[in-house]
Order: sequence, then C-alpha cells, then structure tokens
Amino acid sequence: MALALYRKYRPRTFAEVIGQEHVTEPLIQALRTGRINHAYLFSGPRGCGKTSSARILARSLNCAKGPTPDPCGECESCVALAPDGPGSVDVIEIDAASHGGVDDARDLREKAFFAPVASRYKVYVIDEAHMVTPSGFNALLKLVEEPPDFVVFVFATTEPEKVLGTIRSRTHHYPFRLIPPSVLRPYLEQLCEREGVRVEPAVFPLVVRAGGGSVRDSLSILDQLIAGAGDEGVTYARAVALLGVTDVALIDEMIDALAAGDGAAAFATVERVCDAGHDPRRFATDLLERLRDLIVLQRVPDATASGIIDAPADQLERMAAQAARMGPGTLSRMADIVHNGLTEMRGATAPRLLLELIIARMLLPGADDSMSALLHRLERMERRLGAAGPVSEAGAPSAPASQSERPSAPASTSAPGPVRSPEPAPRVRTPVDPPRAPASPPAPPVAPAASGATAAEEPPASVGAVDAAAVRRAWDEIVRFVQRRGKVLAATLSTAVTVRDVRGDELVLVTQHSQHVRRIDSQADLLIEALYEVLGVRWRVRVEVGGDERARTTPPVERTVAPVRRDNVSRPTGSAGSDSDWPEPARPGGAAPREPARPPSAREGGGLTRGSGRSAAKAAPAVRPAPVRGGRSFDEPPPDEPPFDPDYDRAPYDGFDPGDEPLDDETASVRVSSEEQAIMAITAEFPAVEPIDDTSHLS
Repeated sequence: MALALYRKYRPRTFAEVIGQEHVTEPLIQALRTGRINHAYLFSGPRGCGKTSSARILARSLNCAKGPTPDPCGECESCVALAPDGPGSVDVIEIDAASHGGVDDARDLREKAFFAPVASRYKVYVIDEAHMVTPSGFNALLKLVEEPPDFVVFVFATTEPEKVLGTIRSRTHHYPFRLIPPSVLRPYLEQLCEREGVRVEPAVFPLVVRAGGGSVRDSLSILDQLIAGAGDEGVTYARAVALLGVTDVALIDEMIDALAAGDGAAAFATVERVCDAGHDPRRFATDLLERLRDLIVLQRVPDATASGIIDAPADQLERMAAQAARMGPGTLSRMADIVHNGLTEMRGATAPRLLLELIIARMLLPGADDSMSALLHRLERMERRLGAAGPVSEAGAPSAPASQSERPSAPASTSAPGPVRSPEPAPRVRTPVDPPRAPASPPAPPVAPAASGATAAEEPPASVGAVDAAAVRRAWDEIVRFVQRRGKVLAATLSTAVTVRDVRGDELVLVTQHSQHVRRIDSQADLLIEALYEVLGVRWRVRVEVGGDERARTTPPVERTVAPVRRDNVSRPTGSAGSDSDWPEPARPGGAAPREPARPPSAREGGGLTRGSGRSAAKAAPAVRPAPVRGGRSFDEPPPDEPPFDPDYDRAPYDGFDPGDEPLDDETASVRVSSEEQAIMAITAEFPAVEPIDDTSHLS
C-alpha cells in the first residue's frame, strides 16, 4: 500500500514547516535558549501544521542532544517520533472528540504524575481541544496550572475561542494560518519532481485553489490526481473533469461576452456549461473568482509578481486584456450581483434558471436604479464617447467618402442661443462593389472601409458554424498569426479590441479609441488573412468605437433657418460692391421682417378728413429715407429671398427689437439708432404726437 503524500512528506523539523515562520521562529528561539513553557495552544485552520508542529516540539524536547530545534534523527526518541516511526510511550496523543469528559480528565490527571519511561519530558498532545467539555476543562485546570516539571501540554484546535478562558490564559498561544499560493505552489512542484510525476503547469493553480490554502488538503488532491494519471502525466483536462471545476475557456467566453454586451454569447455559454455537466453553483463561484482577479489586476499591476494572483502566463495575458476592457465600477457591480446570486442559489431547485437571471442582471444595468448600476452606465458612456470629441475624425475611414455618402450638413446660423450639434456620422461603412462589365475580366473587389480592411481576392466564404463565440475562442491564435508580421497590430488586437458579433460575412469588432481604428485600417489585409488561415473564412471587418452602433448610424438632424431682412438699417455704400459682400444674418426664432413705418389711413383715423384741422404734413410722421446701396433700397427684399409669409414671418409684436441694431463694429456714416427707430414707430402709431427732431440729448 502506497503511503499518502501528506504522511510521506510530513515535516520532521521546524525548518521543514512552510508558511508558518511567525510560529516556527519563536519556537526555535525558545528551544535554543531553554525557555520551555509547560503548556502551548496551537490554533488555526485544518491542515496547516498544528499537530505536526506539536510532534516536532515533542521530538525536539526529547532528543538525546536536546532540547534542540534541530533533532538529530538518530537517537531512540527521534526514530520513534519520526513521521513513519512507531511512536513513544512518553508522548501521548488524545483525541478530545472522544475523550473530553470529566472521567477522561481525571484519568489523565492521575497518570500525569508518573515520571516518563525513557524520555526527558512526558508530552500530552490534546487534538481538537475545543471538543473538551467545560467540566473536563475544569477538571484539568489545576493540573495545567501547576503540572510536574517533566509534563508539557500541547492543545491543538481549530476553534480557540471555545477553549475555556482559564485554560487559554495559562498557555502560550501560537496561531497558525493558511498557506499562500505563492508558497504552496513551489512546494507542490518540488514534491512532484521528487515523485517523478509529470504535471502540466495549469494543474497546480487548480490544486492550490481546491486545497484552499491547506497543505494536507492540497496534498490529498494532488495524490488523487497522480493516482489516476496515465503515461502522459497529470493533464489539465483530467484535472478539470476530476475536480469538477469550470474549464477556464468557459470563464473566458463568459467574461468576453459580458465585456462586449453580447447576450446571445453569454447565454450560449450557460448552455455549454450545463451540457458539460458542470454545477451552475460552481460555475458562478468560479466566475466570481475571475471577477475578483480582474478587479485586483486593475488596481495592482504587479499582482502576479507579488503572488496575489496565481495563474499560468497565457491566462494572465488574457485576464489583463479583459481587465482593460471593463471599468472598475462595472466589475464591482457584476461581482456584487454574482455574490448575491450565490446566496439565492443555496437550496434552489432550479440553479440554472437563477444563473441565467444573474447573467441577465449583469447585462442590463439600466434595469437597476442603484448607484453601482449608475456607475456602470456612466463607464459605458465614457467608453462610447471616449473618442467622439477631438479625435472623432481620426476614426473615420481613410478613403474619402463620396458626395452621396456624406451626410448633409445643417445650415449655419449666427443666431444666439443653444444650437444642437448634429449626430456624429458613422465611423465605419461598407461601400458596395462597383458593377462589372460582363465582357471584361473581373475586377478585384473594393476594399471594405469598415475598418479600412482590404477585401481578399476571393469572395467571402460561408461562415458555417463559426460564430462570435468561436472567434473569441480562436482569438489568441489569430493574434499569434498576426504577430508574425505586425507586432503593433497584434498588441492592439490583444489588449484593446473585443469581438462583438458576426453578421453574415462581416466580423464586427469593438474598441474604445478611434486611433485603434486607424491602426487596424492600415493593416486590415493582415487581419483578414489571419481569419482565413485560422478559421477558413473570408470575412470583411467592421470596427465600432465604443460598442454602440445605433448612436453612430443615426443620420444627423438637418435644421434650416430662413434668412432675415433688416429694415431701416443703413449700411456702407460705395465700393462695397454687390450684395454678396453682405451676408444676410439669421434671425433668432425666425423673426418677421420689420415693415417700414407708414402714415395711418383714413380708416384708422389718421387721414386728412380728421376734424382736428391738422395738415397732411403735420399728420404724417417724419421718416428718414432708407439708404440705397448697389442700386437697391434696403427696404426691398433681396432677389433670392423667399416671399413674405404673414402666417410665419409676422413678428408677435410691433415695436423696437434690439436685434435690429447692426452688429458690425465698423459703423456707417448714415445710421439709424435704436432711439430713432422707437420714435419712428411711436409716431407711426400715434400721429398726434409731434416728432422730435432734436435728438442730441440722446447721444
């Protein structure tokens, strides 16, 4: 019968205990100086070395050359207390789970006063000490407080708070801890070399994670994998199937789908998880661990070197690219959703349904009114608008668009007030191949301008069963193919580009910055060739900035503003030339042109038949003639102005409008001021008022 690894490689000295230097170093120093206490309390999680350290302490105390921190391993006591030794009558191990009553404590108290048979000390190792009843602890209290000089007690427990306080106060307490992955993984690799077993590097993170920091649990799992290994050794596929953990490829597919907002790919991954027989709860747990790793990678760039994250090199590269595509608020919200979902999945009869609901919540931040969902939406908007401002033109196709493909620009206006800017034009487009003459030889197809990708000489192949998820699975291989001839493009595809969808014979990619579009545009033929070599498809490439196609395909809103006609406003004459030198300014809100002041008619009560006896000269207001420029009065509309529409162009009120005053700083020699316009309007409305000729007091 083969000896279990955790028994075969149990440490024999304190120097061989890994990951517990905070405990072993003080004990080594106490043995060197001879300051031995009569009672010790070793506490900590299971499988972290409590019982093994108690045996090493007994071996160090009873060594023929001791007490010493380095037992010789040759004397009778060292041989008897070795991991594979028969044991010593002077070292008594008691299982408190079955010997924790008052009678057991009384029996121990009676035997403790007998001197050791062949050793220096009689050592009592009480395992699972928290299982001793209060009555049993009270029976041992006097003995633990004042034992004989040759008696040493070592209490080992996983729950030190359950040990009676009076017992705990009479011991030296040494808390043991779980072993970090950075320490445990090299230890497992060393043991596999000593055993002569070949293990794939990707297996060790699985063993460490399944062991949970416990050395004994990790060694038991590794022992099980080695026992079932074939001639090829311990493979990753065999370890995944045996341990029941989720394949890392499924986790990668889910993270990529969440980053791209691809609900179809996310639910297809759930389908594959269930088809493979994986537990939805375990998948959710592994997904939560991946989200934790991504959050740590964003905040701690050297997390791999410091040992915070333990994963193979290729997986770390994928995780770094995934962390760059998602914001910290998004990752935090998704982690909270998965954590809460795991709580709901406990005891659930339909765990798959709950897993799908978890995925739906992560894909729909707009359905949640919490602060984390708001931050998720803000980060998504920032990614979409990150390149829409000063670099909006950078993401446009390199080839100039034809006049028919350019969106019509809105009419310019100088009117004050807020003006809505037109919606940005689509950054990607796919021109239609030009018609070919039947008699002439076939011309090469026009390059698709989606990302500036140059189409291949052959027509696109049928996509078959190749979908977006298949492209994501093969994306690393595609990037490696591109890297042979374009390292810069490969770096962009690896870290800044996400596969969004496959639409017919077109591959849709998503990036956050428009400069990446130019980079892909310059070497798109290489990407198309890589797709053909890896997947065997002839696809066009379409790159979207920010991932929201609808926001860029909406045509801009055209707004037309009717020209305004300025009345009673004099302008420079002479060498100004034609009317083209004077652009007509737009009026805010489409204000109507002001009609020239006219004398009131007889119907309005201002004619010559009025009984006041005023003359026609007194009744008519004094109106200055409008200046003439270029042979045309400014009261006359320009020849290209649309006809006057009283229903649209009439102003809501008649009177002085500050907007009618010329805005030019270069004032003309003849100018009608605002006060003069007001006087003219009042005189036209009320003819009985005498016109004021002297306006010097208004200057």
